[in-house]
Amino acid sequence: MPAFHRHPIAIALVAIALLLLIGSTVAIVPETKQGVVVRFGDPKAIINRFRPNETFGKTGAGIILRWPFIDQIVWIDKRVLSVEMERQQVLSTDQLRLQVDAFARYRIVDPLRMYIAAGSEERVSDSLRPILGSALRNELGKRPFAALLSPERGQVMQNIEAGLDRVARQYGAEIVDVRIKRADLPDGTPLESAFTRMRTAREQEALTIRAQGAKQAQIIRAEADANAARIYSDSFGKDPQFYDFYRAMQSYRYTFAPDRQGQTNMILSRDNEFLRQFQGR
Repeated sequence: MPAFHRHPIAIALVAIALLLLIGSTVAIVPETKQGVVVRFGDPKAIINRFRPNETFGKTGAGIILRWPFIDQIVWIDKRVLSVEMERQQVLSTDQLRLQVDAFARYRIVDPLRMYIAAGSEERVSDSLRPILGSALRNELGKRPFAALLSPERGQVMQNIEAGLDRVARQYGAEIVDVRIKRADLPDGTPLESAFTRMRTAREQEALTIRAQGAKQAQIIRAEADANAARIYSDSFGKDPQFYDFYRAMQSYRYTFAPDRQGQTNMILSRDNEFLRQFQGR
């Protein structure tokens, strides 16, 4: 009789033990993960560590061997992770209370430091979340509300990203991007008051632009009149008869101009001095 039939339980236990041994010895490293090999609580090695501009398929992913029942692998994501900030109330320099939603994206670049400082990705996110809120309040508190609607917003985001990245480096992470999703005024009186102030500011700006335009127009018109008078004076000095003829043509132009019905009626004597230019030399 075969041994399998004589001792089925023992053979099953041996097979289970072999499977457990193989499972604790062989590990499959995904492309999207990096790991810290921990032995009795002490990190020993880094598996499939993140490297900038690495080529997919040529990383440290694949099958690896470890000491069974001794080595434990702490898996850490290599992909870009996100931390969402809870809605914050920020007071701008023009005394507007803003309701701001923001988020930051980061990546673990030093898994050993992350394991020692935080232990897991969730703790990194929990540590960065209040820092993001604090950096956002400090940066937006230095600027008026209109700065969020202008190109200055890019500089605001860069300052917040730089400040947050300094903290993230302590946890083995780097900040990839920081963005404000929404920045709203509270509903009700504050919102209407802000709209009124913005409308008043734009109207004052429009009045200033119109006044400057009128001033420039007067200056240009005065300069043109002065140049015209100078040209007339020079012409009169060089040829008085031409100047007299030109001035007579100007008076004819305005005198004989048609009225609103397109007609002009005038009765004058042919030897009238006003019509001397029509008499020839």
